[in-house]
Amino acid sequence: MTDQNKYTKVAAPEGYSGPGFMATSLDKVVGLARKNSIWPLPFATSCCGIEFMSTMASNYDLGRFGSERLSFSPRQADLLMVMGTIAKKMGPILQQIYEQMAEPRWVIAVGACASSGGIFDTHSVLQGIDRVIPVDVYVPGCPPRPEQILDGVIKIQELVETESLRRRDSQEYKDLLAGYGINQVWKKEEPKTI
Repeated sequence: MTDQNKYTKVAAPEGYSGPGFMATSLDKVVGLARKNSIWPLPFATSCCGIEFMSTMASNYDLGRFGSERLSFSPRQADLLMVMGTIAKKMGPILQQIYEQMAEPRWVIAVGACASSGGIFDTHSVLQGIDRVIPVDVYVPGCPPRPEQILDGVIKIQELVETESLRRRDSQEYKDLLAGYGINQVWKKEEPKTI
């Protein structure tokens, strides 16, 4: 095998090209840039978090997919990865974290507990995080293997690359957030007096 056969070339976005130039739409260029620069915020509460740690380690290396930099601040993240059992008392906190993230933002529910409550069909466990925030990709498993988590990130990348720049401004998206009680309009908070 020669050195040239070891590597595959990534296809350029659709457009017109010639010697020394490439012309395409802004949506495609922004989608390509966003796809390869996702900053995930891990919100791990149990065993799915351990599987995510192995996904970040050298054997699976999530960094190969443009998600090397984990963000532990919602204001610097655009992908919320919820992993593990979420108690009902954590629902408002999870929604607050989601609201603090800047647009565009995406959510992955990793594992059975985050997706549907898993084996914990009790009064104290949230039966799926989609009851408090919108979810873009569900990763099944209890806990899911690192390969499944990687597949979920790849699905998010496909969504990010093909999503229209105008989707977040659509009335349908605003109605979706309003259904969760999330207000898109940023209000300046008045200082509290004591």
